[in-house]
Amino acid sequence: MNILLQNSFPMRQWHIEHMEKTIVKYVGGLAINATSWEKKQHKKYGSFANVCRQIDYDMKHGVTEDQVMMFIQSVRRNSSYAKVRKNEGALVRLEEVAGHYAAIAPAQLVVSKTY
Repeated sequence: MNILLQNSFPMRQWHIEHMEKTIVKYVGGLAINATSWEKKQHKKYGSFANVCRQIDYDMKHGVTEDQVMMFIQSVRRNSSYAKVRKNEGALVRLEEVAGHYAAIAPAQLVVSKTY
């Protein structure tokens, strides 16, 4: 007997990838040799508020707070994102996003302290 199950979030994987791209794009910032069109788009859509709005939209469509915080941790530690972290102000922007979503889910933020 086949039972049809409802797929509550049919595009969950797309929204996870979109959240990842949004964070990487925001943390990476604007390139030094950006064209005037890229500068205009960055000014219009690259603000912290727009990034949070896009991530919140993705969260409404199946992305969890855990996934957001885990991806922020992977950007912080994974060597594949070293080029993104080298950009000026990248770590400040990453901490800004992490701080915003840590307020939503404080137990998920893993901070390493040395004593």
